[in-house]
Amino acid sequence: MIGAQALIASLTGAGVDVCFMNPGTSEMHFVSALDSVPAMRGVLALFEGVATGAADGYARIAGRPAAVLLHLGPGLANGLANLHNARRALTPVVVIVGAHATGHVRYDAPLQSDIEALARTVSGWVHTCGTTRELAQDAMRAVAAARAGQIATLVLPADVSWSDGAALAVARPVSWPAVVDDSQVSAVAALVSGGSRVMLMLGGKALTERGLRAASRISTATGARLLAETFPARIERGAGVPAVDRLAYLAEQAEAQLAGLDHLILAGARAPVSFFAYPGRASDLVPAGCSVAVLADPDQDVEAALEALAGQVAAGASPVLAEAVLPSAPPLRAEPGPPLPAEPAPPLRAEPGLLNAISLANTIAASLPEHAIVVDEANTSGFALPQALARAPRHTLLTLTGGSIGQGLPAATGAAIAAPDRPVLSLEADGSALYTIQALWTQAREQLNVTTVLINNAAYAILRMELARTAAGQAGERASRMLDLSGPTPDFTQISTGLGVPATRVTTAGELDRALRLAYAEPGPHLIEAIVPPVIPPASGTAW
Repeated sequence: MIGAQALIASLTGAGVDVCFMNPGTSEMHFVSALDSVPAMRGVLALFEGVATGAADGYARIAGRPAAVLLHLGPGLANGLANLHNARRALTPVVVIVGAHATGHVRYDAPLQSDIEALARTVSGWVHTCGTTRELAQDAMRAVAAARAGQIATLVLPADVSWSDGAALAVARPVSWPAVVDDSQVSAVAALVSGGSRVMLMLGGKALTERGLRAASRISTATGARLLAETFPARIERGAGVPAVDRLAYLAEQAEAQLAGLDHLILAGARAPVSFFAYPGRASDLVPAGCSVAVLADPDQDVEAALEALAGQVAAGASPVLAEAVLPSAPPLRAEPGPPLPAEPAPPLRAEPGLLNAISLANTIAASLPEHAIVVDEANTSGFALPQALARAPRHTLLTLTGGSIGQGLPAATGAAIAAPDRPVLSLEADGSALYTIQALWTQAREQLNVTTVLINNAAYAILRMELARTAAGQAGERASRMLDLSGPTPDFTQISTGLGVPATRVTTAGELDRALRLAYAEPGPHLIEAIVPPVIPPASGTAW
């Protein structure tokens, strides 16, 4: 068989049976081989960033690698932002990048580039295949590397793909995650039981139901506080699982959450730092005098470590589970906090009945189906969502791990392919949506059960906030134009319809509720454009 056939057949044999792609000339033999290896599902994306983001969302839900096929160095470059998010989430992704045929490289054709250099910016494993005979074995090395929680990039020269002489290869065993040593657990047990002010910072696999139950038992028995990382790759939420607040995005609010601690215990999370540097503020958020201990690193078996710790300090304790209480009034607070600098703001003002950020969150929580997957890239307009969803029906939440916007629509696309029996809700800010709006076309083509709430505030509201927080000065007329999406304001219902996804526009909570329930009841993708005023108005650094 030719190299491409052996590659695809070996991938499917190793459990990698979905490949998101935006191929070009160098990848045509891979595309052709899809007909001879029907076990591989090819999913076409109109932009490489959609393909990489969809692979990330798929793998987070499926728990196994997805493949993504890209065209040469420029194609990889177009997909790097969402591979950055996947790297931060420890998502297993096998990236196959087509390359010029080996004999063609010396001519320095227009698309020639250093693919390996680009790949190393996001990949833990990079390799260029040299011969057709070795291709399938190289692919199994890539799959093993991906299963260890990293991006694995295999560069595939065109002649290696089209040549004869290939053979199948079988999957390689992977011993991941690493086991946490008993002595490490015992050392943390002594800190947790010592009567000091202790917090467990939870990340990664600590945020599964298994991890959350063990952490809740520890908290119940010892009084240790729990806090999740700001943007988890995946967290179980809603009724029936322990509710855990997330570290605030804003450094001053995070400092308040962490104030007064004696010991910070890391369980699958990194020590907290601010997202950006700000004049006059520290980047390290660990309070002065607070020690930092590690129960389990992100690449270790944090679920087992939490259960072992619970066995030592919380024998007989039960977890505290969230009860279903759908919001009927605005939340008293919003975790991880409204996007404000230090001083409190007056209540959000809106005309009677019209949507605002709080009524949006409450309506979404009240209408959420059981066992939904929620992909949250609502950004500033989503500040009230975490608290509103805490006691909503049970769901899985995916967030923007690496901070590179444009993840939400592609991740929802991949999640829907990984779990076709579960409804997927994509909460998408207008500015972020415009990075990867092409994902809607893939949702339409594949008839995926994705409901997108496109939150249109006609602004880069988060940049308005950051302008004030970085002490860059008041935005004048020219600067304000760089933070605004009006003149013209994108019409997302028309864009969505043009890409094959039926769409409607809503302006009130009642309209949103009806539109959501209709979308959940009807198969296929839907888009709801929700008109919401920005929480950071023009020419201002404070919220309404």
